[in-house]
Amino acid sequence: MRTENQIQSKINELTLQRRSLESRLTPLVEESPQREHLKDQLERLEDMITMLEWVLNAPIGKYHA
Repeated sequence: MRTENQIQSKINELTLQRRSLESRLTPLVEESPQREHLKDQLERLEDMITMLEWVLNAPIGKYHA
């Protein structure tokens, strides 16, 4: 099991990667195959960040109270 600090550190690392991808994506033309590849990578990164944030802020309690 990972600690909160480890999870937060991974979120920060992925956020930096996302910013890097966004900066590489911006100058590319819309039809570029490289742009599609970078958009796919960006989507995967955003999914990973969302999952890690959910782990840190996991719901507490029962759904049906």
